[in-house]
Amino acid sequence: MSAPGPVRARSDAANWLVEADEPLAGLQLRCGGRLPGPIAIPGLLALVRKARRARLPLSRSIVAVDEGRSISAWVSVRPTAEMTFIEASQWRPTGEVQPAGELQPDEDLLRQLAEGDLLLDGEQRVLAADLRAADLQGWSAAVHQGLGRFWTDFVRLDRAGQRQPLHWRLLDDATFTVPGSMRRWRARILPQGGGGFELLVIPEAIDRLPHELADTVTTQPAWNSLLGRDLAPALRQPITRIIANAETIRTRLAGPLVDEYVAYANDIAEAGRHLMGLIEDLADLEAVEASDFSPAPDHIDLADCARRAAGILSVRAQESGIVVECPGVAESAPAIGEFRRVLQVLLNLLSNALRYTPGGSTVRIAVGSEGATAWVSVADEGEGLTEAQAGRVFDKFERLGRSGDGGSGLGLYISRRLAKAMGGDLRVAPTPGEGACFILSLPADRAGEAAVRAAGAS
Repeated sequence: MSAPGPVRARSDAANWLVEADEPLAGLQLRCGGRLPGPIAIPGLLALVRKARRARLPLSRSIVAVDEGRSISAWVSVRPTAEMTFIEASQWRPTGEVQPAGELQPDEDLLRQLAEGDLLLDGEQRVLAADLRAADLQGWSAAVHQGLGRFWTDFVRLDRAGQRQPLHWRLLDDATFTVPGSMRRWRARILPQGGGGFELLVIPEAIDRLPHELADTVTTQPAWNSLLGRDLAPALRQPITRIIANAETIRTRLAGPLVDEYVAYANDIAEAGRHLMGLIEDLADLEAVEASDFSPAPDHIDLADCARRAAGILSVRAQESGIVVECPGVAESAPAIGEFRRVLQVLLNLLSNALRYTPGGSTVRIAVGSEGATAWVSVADEGEGLTEAQAGRVFDKFERLGRSGDGGSGLGLYISRRLAKAMGGDLRVAPTPGEGACFILSLPADRAGEAAVRAAGAS
C-alpha cells in the first residue's frame, strides 16, 4: 500500500478523526475505529496528543500494524485551538510480518511500571485480575466479585461517552480513575494468542519505579509473613494464567471443541477461581491478624457503599433471579471507616446472601444511625441461622457444614476482624426459617451527619 502524494486528515480537539484521505481512512477502519471517530491508530494518536499538549507542530515517523504487516509513514501534525491538521507522506509497507502476540520493544518496560494486570477475553470481559497497589485494593475486591463483566464497568474513563462494546484499540492507552485511589491510571492493552487480551494498569504520573512508590491511601504496613510477602504474589500469576487459558478453551476462542472438553475447561476455570479466592482470603487473614494492622479512617457514607456493592454484584443477582433492594439516593449514613475495607465487608455479606437465598426472592440492604453508631444491614430470605449456628458463624474456617461452594470459611471471620479494627462490629441474630440478617456497625461521622442535615434544610 503506497500513496502517490501527501495523505491529509483532520482531527478535532477531542482527538477524533473527522476526515481523512486514503489510505489513512482505510487504516483507521481496519484498526477498529470509525470515521468520524476517535483516532484508532496508536502511533498517530500519540503524536497528535503530544502536539496538542505542547501546542507545537511536530513531525516523526510512525509505524502501524495493518492486517498483520507493519507499515510506516512520515507524519506531520499542526495543532490549532479547535483542529489538528495531519499530513502523511512516504506511506509504505516495511515488509515485516507482525506475529500475533509477539512482545513489542517497550512491553518489558511497561510490565515493570505496571501496578496490576487484568486478563480479558475477546470481548474485554475480566477473566482474572492481579491488582497489587495498595490504593487499588477496592478495585481488586470489586473485580473479583464481578468476574465476567467488562473491565470498563469498574473504572471511570476520562474519555466521555466511551462505553462497551468498543474495539480494544480505542481503549488502549486510555486514562481513568478508580474509587479509592487518588492517582490517575493508564490502560495498555496487549493482544494475546487465542483472541484474549492482557491489560496492564500503569500510573499516569511515574516518578519512581513501582516498588519505590509511596502508599497513597492506607497506612497499613507491608506484611512480613511468608504468604503475604512471598507466596501470594508468586501464586497469583500462574493461577491467573490457568484461569485465562481455561476460559479461552471453554469459550472456544482457540477453535472448535466437543462439549465434554468445554465442561472440563469450565471445571478448571472454576477450580482456579476458588484457589485464587482462598489465596486472597489467607493473605487477608494474615493482614488482619498482624499486630500492627490498622485501617486508614475515611469519611464515608454507608448508603453509598451499599449502592456500590449492589451495583458490583447486580449481574450475579439478575442471573439468580434475585432482587436487591438498596438504599435510595436520598438516604445517607455517614460513618468513619476505611472505604475499601467497608466495601470488602459488604461485598462478602451480599455475596453470601446471593449464594444462599433462593431464586426469585429479595435481598434487602438498609442503613441508619443510632447515637454514636452508624449501621448497614444485609438481610436475605434464606433458611436463616439457629442460635448455635449464629454463635459459630464468625469462627475461623467455619462453613456450617457446607461443601462444594468453593468457600474458605474465612470471609465472615475476616469481615468481623475488619469491623472491630475500624471501631465497629459485625453481628447476626438467630432467626431460623426467617432468613439471615447481618449488621455492620461503625462509628458515626458527626461532621458528615451535620453536613447532610444542612444540605437537606437548604
